Amino acid sequence: MSFRLLVAAAAARRVSTAPRTHRHPALAARRGFVFTAPRAEEAVPQHGGQTLVEKIAQRHAVGLGAGEAVRSGDFIAIRPRHVMTHDNTGAVIPKFRSIGATRLADAQQPVFALDHDIQNTSAKNMAKYHSIEQFAQTHGSRFYPAGRGIAHQVLVEEGLAWPGSMVVGSDSHSNMYGGVGCLGTPVVRTDAAAIWATAQTWWQAPPVARVELRGALPPGVVGKDVIVALCALFSHDEVLNHAVEFVGAGAHALPIEDRLAISNMTTEWGALAGLFAVDDVTLRWYESCAARPRATVSADAVAALRASVEAEPSRWIADRDAAYAKHLWLDLESLTPHVSGPDSVKVATPLAALERRRVSINKAYIVSCVNSRAKDLREAADVIRAVQKARPDSPVRAADGVAWYVAAASSQVMADAQASGDWQVLVDAGAKTLPPGCGPCIGLGVGLLEDGEVGISATNRNYKGRMGSKKAHTYLSSPAVVAASAIQGFICSPATAVSGAIDSAAADTCSVRFGIENAAPSPCASAASASASSASASSAAASDAIRGFPTSLAGRLVFLPADNLNTDGIYPGKYTYQDDITREQMKAIVMENYDPEFSRLVQPDDVVVAGANFGTGSSREQAATALLAAGVRLVVCESASETFKRNAVNNGLLVLESPRLVQWLRKRFQSPDSALTIVSGLDAHVGLVAGKIQLTDSSGVSVYDGDLPRIGKAAQEIIVAGGLENWVRARMAAQ
Repeated sequence: MSFRLLVAAAAARRVSTAPRTHRHPALAARRGFVFTAPRAEEAVPQHGGQTLVEKIAQRHAVGLGAGEAVRSGDFIAIRPRHVMTHDNTGAVIPKFRSIGATRLADAQQPVFALDHDIQNTSAKNMAKYHSIEQFAQTHGSRFYPAGRGIAHQVLVEEGLAWPGSMVVGSDSHSNMYGGVGCLGTPVVRTDAAAIWATAQTWWQAPPVARVELRGALPPGVVGKDVIVALCALFSHDEVLNHAVEFVGAGAHALPIEDRLAISNMTTEWGALAGLFAVDDVTLRWYESCAARPRATVSADAVAALRASVEAEPSRWIADRDAAYAKHLWLDLESLTPHVSGPDSVKVATPLAALERRRVSINKAYIVSCVNSRAKDLREAADVIRAVQKARPDSPVRAADGVAWYVAAASSQVMADAQASGDWQVLVDAGAKTLPPGCGPCIGLGVGLLEDGEVGISATNRNYKGRMGSKKAHTYLSSPAVVAASAIQGFICSPATAVSGAIDSAAADTCSVRFGIENAAPSPCASAASASASSASASSAAASDAIRGFPTSLAGRLVFLPADNLNTDGIYPGKYTYQDDITREQMKAIVMENYDPEFSRLVQPDDVVVAGANFGTGSSREQAATALLAAGVRLVVCESASETFKRNAVNNGLLVLESPRLVQWLRKRFQSPDSALTIVSGLDAHVGLVAGKIQLTDSSGVSVYDGDLPRIGKAAQEIIVAGGLENWVRARMAAQ
């Protein structure tokens, strides 16, 4: 897939009624502003109607010409309804100032919500939080302090992630807004600074996958089971860097809380967005929110939303003839509770089979933005109530040796759970309460996993080292399964916790029905194929290097054979919000959770080659800047997370994709006992403009020649400038 960041809106689009607005001068760019240079001008694919993703992106696109419509593959300037930053606001502020900006372009657009490191009450962290609050007050922007809740939940509760709008966040789980029909997608810190300064940023409309949920969920199966199963059933990057639209009778039957959980974890599935259409379930949920005492959602706004959906239904759904990159389906009626892991979301086991293994646990967690809403806490409390009813003679408590932690997703959720009695039920059963925030999910605060421990968690990530020690093991499940497991001391179902005996026959009855249909190649796929093809001499000449850009580079080839090397592996979460870490310190800790030997083995100018889905996970920019601190200027991989690639180019790191090279290296070096970091003994000679790579052995003999995507002039400008921050500053200064 070609690596693009900044281009003007694509030339060929169908008629739309979008109003004409203008790009901010600092982000104005010539047509064809791509990261990698295409081989030649491709024929424009013919389209039918628009997907829902395309329709919502169209509403937020700026600078479109008359008659232009947004399509997958288009690079557009967008003005999102809101841009969210959390604790990382402290790192975005100096970027904003270094750009040369002195005021926010739209003070109502940014939303600041502190949620990640809220258990840290050190003077240093309190000073950072205070400076963020002062910045928000100075500019008149929305600010939510520590304790109000996890940013994603707060944006939904406050009506900021609004149906039919586009909201971006400097956090990878911004996908969650799709559960209420809002197109949520992550941006990175430098993008956030640019949005503050200009109200706009750049976005490539991704290919869209249509995921049909058929039938209805059986009793005891919830949204978390759906997304855990999807991540494992479609575990070969089927939706990597796609947007996902959930459709079908099963999707419409899901409550909002389950939709939010599914959309949230489309991030772990590899998607850039996970969107449910607005329907009567959505409208009734908002009407109940507006009817709350001290409601944060306007009843008038909700009434206007319903009126629009009923008067203009085509505005709120995809067109019948919309073009999708692929079609996936899952039969919900065949689904049973599933548990993810250990240590990977791409592996899941039916709960009925896993509980027969009696996997003992040391810690249990109901925390995070995916599964700590009132419905989740109620389902966990109902397990305790059912067990108590079955064992009336003794109080139900967490098993000996099990530490159980619970945190509400927000202060509103906590108040609701307290009012219903669910919170007290969990506390009486031994749950240790944490403030509304991220905490253990990001590896911060108390209750982290220690060496050799096993945890069961209702969070969204179980990467090694994510929730504590990389020598621990983590499973993911629904809150009800977490509660049952905490009581029994091993991973089990609520039914087992109630009866005290495992139903051994149930393990043989799990057969999930699912499938996939690939559609015709999307514009993105066509462009990627063209960019990855060998370049002719004439096309290379059209992409000659600009002044200051190196046409080639050379270095040792260092091979990381792992697939799905995530950002927690590259740069551990426990360091993410330490804003004063030096480059030397970054160099020492890069790849700490993947291979502690990497920082010792890597040398300046090494060319790092990695497997598929490189940089998956969070949107933390240090995953890119830590590699730069180690002297790495180029990463070549089988495929990469689009969010990681965006972070990389924003900071001047090159990331190119070459499945053929990775496959060749696997055959040459990989074995069951191969090292995590392989210093190959080969030298890589890369032509960045020509789009070529040659490997030579210690004698200088060529052992491999291949093609790479070529670096276009637009990306060259960003690299020469030292990243997007400097590039935007220079353009703003020139206005």
